[in-house]
Amino acid sequence: MSLKSIAAKIFANYIYNKTQRWANNPIATQQKVFEELIQKAQTTLFGKDHNFETIKTHEDFVKQVPIRDYEDLKKYVDRVVQGEENILWPGKPIYFAKTSGTTSGAKYIPLTADSMPFHIEAARNAILHYIHETGKADFVDGKMIFLQGSPILEEKNGIQLGRLSGIVAHYVPNYLQKNRLPTLKTNCIEDWETKVDTIVEETFHENMTVISGIPSWVQMYFEKLHQKAEKPVGELFKNFNLFIYGGVNYEPYRAKFENLIGRKVDSIELFPASEGFFAYQDLQNEKGMLLLLNSGIFYEFIKSEEYFNENPKRHTIGEVVLGVNYVLIISTNAGLWGYNIGDTVQFTSIQPYRIIVSGRIKHYISAFGEHVIGKEVEQALQEALIDTAIRINEFTVAPQINPKEGLPYHEWFIEFENEPEDENSFIEALEKSMRKQNVYYDDLIQGNVLQRLKITKVIKNGFQEYMKSIGKLGGQNKIPRLSNDRNIVENLVKK
Repeated sequence: MSLKSIAAKIFANYIYNKTQRWANNPIATQQKVFEELIQKAQTTLFGKDHNFETIKTHEDFVKQVPIRDYEDLKKYVDRVVQGEENILWPGKPIYFAKTSGTTSGAKYIPLTADSMPFHIEAARNAILHYIHETGKADFVDGKMIFLQGSPILEEKNGIQLGRLSGIVAHYVPNYLQKNRLPTLKTNCIEDWETKVDTIVEETFHENMTVISGIPSWVQMYFEKLHQKAEKPVGELFKNFNLFIYGGVNYEPYRAKFENLIGRKVDSIELFPASEGFFAYQDLQNEKGMLLLLNSGIFYEFIKSEEYFNENPKRHTIGEVVLGVNYVLIISTNAGLWGYNIGDTVQFTSIQPYRIIVSGRIKHYISAFGEHVIGKEVEQALQEALIDTAIRINEFTVAPQINPKEGLPYHEWFIEFENEPEDENSFIEALEKSMRKQNVYYDDLIQGNVLQRLKITKVIKNGFQEYMKSIGKLGGQNKIPRLSNDRNIVENLVKK
């Protein structure tokens, strides 16, 4: 056993014990975070507008600070983007994480000197908890690959701007620099297919022990390795035994991964977002991820079925129960207040508090991290129909993760009343609008991760027959505009 692996075990034990202290005192921990956030932001514009000096309790906070999404907070964010100080949080952010917006293009999520360390520590601590639990630390002597976005950053009014994964790439600790792949030059390649090809060449003869990334991206990497090596990835990388992932559901990929690897490997699930790093898997055989209550984030939870009520109850950590679908609301040391990130969670444990990501408050597609929402597909279709005689009865969209040939794509299932005379032009218009609205989707097309969308025609009354078959014809029942799996569409094409 190397000195590095011995040191990793010692540090893992220290971090585990430190985590236990706050995890075993969840309510007091969250109360302390709440008080620190309110106190520090009192003199900001947002704090003054919402009378932070009068807020002493959560009930006071609920009265003063409504639930918001990005569009509701945008008037404040825009002033931060313009370079103003002390708007949402003292001073100015050190970064903006650029993400996909819903109605106004790209979103700029602030990352501050106070919030940024927690993004880094959470990813590190997830690995350390794995070492503490399993006793496995030899992988620290091998090579580790983190498939992520380009670390090249822009600047906007003195604040650096980039994708979260690219920003985080600048924070790899010195003790991992020699183990880290791909090289900086390769990591800066924008075209994803070219980037993966280069990564394959860089890693092919290395002792890879840890591989991390969004499952759909890692799958492409594994497929190229398998094709080049003509043997399973697990035979090529004999010491590869840990896969770290987040961003999308791994389950649709698991069987394919195990086939490509040729054996099972341990995995760690993460729940990171530009808005904060919320949870990580702390035990291998425990369902759910440890909710990070001591990371500069105050959490509130609204029952999904009550979310669209006029004044839904906002629960704190001590009020949640197991198995209920909650909309996750956050207030953070990056200056997000009463902020709905759109994710829904369920608690699988309350001693300590562990969660699973149960979906989105609205339907979505994020098989590749693109976070496409219903409004975007509806707007894209509306724009594509302008100045045409095309009429559509119904439609839904689903990802095609494993096509028979070529790259994955979004598949639009459309029941036409009047079909387009030039289907290719219609597809081009649809695609153009989708790429304009969703920067992640556009990145995936530009990077050759996805090919352009495809249309499958649904027979006349096909949607009605489907709804009838599941007992939801008529009334208030509606076909989802999009799904993150193919359960609906596989039944549609049978009709």
